[in-house]
Amino acid sequence: MIYTVTLNPSIDYIVRLDKLTTGITNRTTSEEYYYGGKGINVSLILAELDLDSTAYGFVAGFTGKAIENGIRNDHIITDFIKLREGISRINIKIKADQETEINGQGPHIDDTELERLLQKIDRIQDGDILVLAGSIPNTMPDDVYERMMERVKDKKVRIVVDATKQLLVNSLKYHPFLIKPNRQELSEIFHTTIHSEDMIEYYAKELQRQGAQNVLVSLGGDGAMLIDEFGNKHKAGVLKEKILNTVGSGDSMVAGFIAGYIQEHDYAYALKLGSVCGNATAFSNGLATKAKIIELMHKFDSEFPI
Repeated sequence: MIYTVTLNPSIDYIVRLDKLTTGITNRTTSEEYYYGGKGINVSLILAELDLDSTAYGFVAGFTGKAIENGIRNDHIITDFIKLREGISRINIKIKADQETEINGQGPHIDDTELERLLQKIDRIQDGDILVLAGSIPNTMPDDVYERMMERVKDKKVRIVVDATKQLLVNSLKYHPFLIKPNRQELSEIFHTTIHSEDMIEYYAKELQRQGAQNVLVSLGGDGAMLIDEFGNKHKAGVLKEKILNTVGSGDSMVAGFIAGYIQEHDYAYALKLGSVCGNATAFSNGLATKAKIIELMHKFDSEFPI
């Protein structure tokens, strides 16, 4: 089983208007909403790829019920901790002449509720995959990911970490199966400016020396680079299509990589499917659909044959 953890899920409310003017009433041209959170995004893309997952995390209030009901399907088991107080956050994404975001804080999570989540982590068994994705809410201890990894360290669990800066660095002692920094995060971790492919490879291998098994570096418009556990370098390009949305693209890449590895046990293929899923979300208004992923897989094979 694949388990994804989203500590602070959200409803992402997208409003589109020609121009945002402060101090007056603005009228939208269209509106959409999506159930958000990096771990949830991973579960949703895995479902499009016909893979089952269990979504862990915290939900609260009427928005929490909406999130839980909204993502539950044949391939996603929702097993959230339901908080007694507060509501799950709403993030407002304003798409106008300039993009503006207002992200909610989310509910308070106390030590008792955190322990309930850790007890769920204890159920994870040999052969399972644990995905830790996103930032930690400011009401929770900074070492919460480390606590989760500590609970499974003596089991044969593949840990995937998609988090920023120190959260990612602190995970390395647990030898995660996969980490996914982007170029900027790689630069920040090593306090340098990365400006070449050789530097990306060097610092990715440095993360391996510190404990990571596989390092997937997302490079935006330049594609992605994977240094696999055997020290081999793999690269993937980017398809040429209009970018409609960047939210969830990295999460989609993580889901695609996991699915590709499960399907083929081949890192080149895992990178390819991960890249396709990331592209498919970038070219969609929301997260990628199975149809879009299949369409782009054919294009990817034509443009970037392995």
